Amino acid sequence: MQIYFVRHGKTEWNLQRRFQGAHGDSPLLPQSLSDIQKLGGFLAGTKFAGIYSSPLKRAKATAEGLVKTLSCPLAIKVDDRLREFDLGAMEGLTFAEAQTNYPKQVTDIWDHPEKYDGHSIGGENYSEVIARGKSFGHDIALKFKADDKVIAVSHGAALGAIMGGLLGYPLSDIRRNGGLSNTSLTVLETKDKGKTFDALVWNETGFLGRKMVNSDSL
Repeated sequence: MQIYFVRHGKTEWNLQRRFQGAHGDSPLLPQSLSDIQKLGGFLAGTKFAGIYSSPLKRAKATAEGLVKTLSCPLAIKVDDRLREFDLGAMEGLTFAEAQTNYPKQVTDIWDHPEKYDGHSIGGENYSEVIARGKSFGHDIALKFKADDKVIAVSHGAALGAIMGGLLGYPLSDIRRNGGLSNTSLTVLETKDKGKTFDALVWNETGFLGRKMVNSDSL
């Protein structure tokens, strides 16, 4: 079975280069509504057996836009395991402010995940996000049939950890495939009820029909 992981559309805080995390939540940009429609059009020929979303508004709004575009009769199921990485005291800060106030945490979260200490700023560690993400992936793999496809709408930092965990990457190399763009699509497949996963598509954005800019992957 396959899980279609979608990162939410771009928000005002993405554009402002701010950390959003598990508690910050700014509105989607008008451009994002169009991007979500384009993703829905790209997926229009695919039949889905379920759709799940993080509880945060930016992810739920993305999921709702997809359901509307797909004319999909499925109800969106909110799953807290898809919530964004809790970034503690960094949430709401611009990247520049966070770099000034928490230089080691900023460096480690991107470049040395095995050293990142989220507890030091009141947030999560990678191991915790990976654990909840693997729990989600394994539960979905067991719940659905072998040929089913499911959409899961989540967030950039969380998805990097969740999908790296499902793919079996070591913590030090969890971000080996790079970041994820807003409204991007990544597809993971399991053939053994969630014991192992393979990546079929990673950070696909070609359907958006535009050149991606730096703020699309923040």
